[in-house]
Amino acid sequence: MHFPTCRAGVDLSRSPPSPRWGRVSAGGSGPFPLLLRSLLRVLMALPPCRDQVLRITASNEEQIALLRVDFWLDPTSPGYPADLRVPFPSLQAVKIFLESNSISYSIMIEDVQVSALVDEEKRAMMKSRRIERSTRTFDFASYHTIDEIYDWMDMLVDDHPSLVSKIQIGQSYEKRPLYVLKFSTGGSNRPAIWLDTGIHSREWITQATGVWTANKIAEEYGRDPSITAILDSMDIFFEIVTNPDGYAFTHSSNRMWRKTRSINAGSHCVGVDPNRNWDAGFGGAGSSSNPCSETYRGPYPHSESEVKAIVDFIRGHGNVKSVISIHSYSQMLLFPYGYKRAPAPDHQELNELAKKAVNDLAAVYGTKYTYGSIVDTIYLADGTTIDWAYDNGVKYSFTFELRDTGRYGFLLPSTQIIPTATETWPALLDIMTHVLEHPY
Repeated sequence: MHFPTCRAGVDLSRSPPSPRWGRVSAGGSGPFPLLLRSLLRVLMALPPCRDQVLRITASNEEQIALLRVDFWLDPTSPGYPADLRVPFPSLQAVKIFLESNSISYSIMIEDVQVSALVDEEKRAMMKSRRIERSTRTFDFASYHTIDEIYDWMDMLVDDHPSLVSKIQIGQSYEKRPLYVLKFSTGGSNRPAIWLDTGIHSREWITQATGVWTANKIAEEYGRDPSITAILDSMDIFFEIVTNPDGYAFTHSSNRMWRKTRSINAGSHCVGVDPNRNWDAGFGGAGSSSNPCSETYRGPYPHSESEVKAIVDFIRGHGNVKSVISIHSYSQMLLFPYGYKRAPAPDHQELNELAKKAVNDLAAVYGTKYTYGSIVDTIYLADGTTIDWAYDNGVKYSFTFELRDTGRYGFLLPSTQIIPTATETWPALLDIMTHVLEHPY
C-alpha cells in the first residue's frame, strides 16, 4: 500500500458536504466512521500539497459555528473575514459546503505547498548559508533554521560581551534548549522587559523579526538615545525561538505546523497550542479540549514545558514590568483581556499606548495596524501569554500580530522581513520607553 507523503495523495472529496462536515474535519464528532476520522487526522498532520487558502465571510453567528477546521485567520464576528487552509482533495467538498450554507468565499492563495512562496523561502535560505560566518555577514533578509539562529545568538554574544549574554531557561518537550538573550548593562534584579517570538512555530516572520530586533538592540545601544536610556535602567530578556520543537518541525516536515510537539495521551494528534496553555481563563470558550484542534489548550495549565519555563522564569525574576509576545499575521497590536469581556483596569492607558505605537509603526511604510483588547479586536481567546502576564502583575502586556493581512499569510516572502522588522522597531521602542517612564 502506498501511503502519501502529503495530503494530495488521498481523495476525501467524496465526503458528504453536510453542515457537520466542518466539525468532523477538526476532529469532532460526526457521521463518518471512526476509521475515516482517524485517517483525516493523520492526513492533516502531513505537509500540504496543492492546498488552497480560502477567505470566507460569515454573515451570522450560526455560520461561524459551522466552521471548525484549520484557520489561518480565525472567524471573529459576522462580516469579518477568516482565512481557512483546505487540503487539496477536500476542496470540492468544502466549497460545496460553504455554498450550501450561503457562506461567501474567495481564493487567497491558489497553491500553498508548491507555490513560489515556499520556493522563495528555500532559495533565500540556501543563499544565506553560503555567506554567513559572522554577525556582519548574517543575512537578516532570509529565514533561518533553529540551529542557524542559535549559532547566530552565540556570535551576537561574542560581539557584545559586555551587553549580551545567553541563558537557558529550560528544555522543550523534545529536549531542545530554551535559550534567552539577556541585554543588560549591569546590576541585579533590575526592572525587566520580556520579549518573545515564534510561540506559534509556523509564524516564521516573527522569529526573523526577533533576530533582526535583537541585533538592533545590541547595535543601537550607545547610539540611539531611546534604547540606551532603556538599557541603562532596565534589562531586556528575549526568547527568539519560543517553540523550538514546532519550529524545527516546520523546517523538516510540515511548514504549516503551529503547536508544540508533545504527545497527547489517548490521541493520535500531536501538540498543544502554547498560546492557549497559560493559566488565564484556562478552559474557556476561546480554546479547544480536542487534541486534534489547532487551538487545543492542553490537559492542564502550563502542561507544556515551553510555557512552564517562561512562567517559572518570570515568577522567579519577580520584577518583569512588560511582556511583549510577537505573532503573525493580521497587523494588530493587542492587549488584555482575551478570556473575558470586562475591560482591564488599565485599559485606557494600554489603549493610548497602543494607539501611539501603531501610529509610529505606520509612519515608516504606511502599514496600517488595528489595535485594542484581544476580545474587542478579534475574539475570545483564553490561556494566552499576555492575559497570564497581566493577571500576574505585569501591567504592560502586549501582543503584536505582524504582516500581512492575508495575501501571503504565514508564507510572507523573505523580502518583507526587514521592512516588517524595521517598521515594528519604533512601536517596540514606544512601549519600552513608556515602561521606563512609568514605573510601578
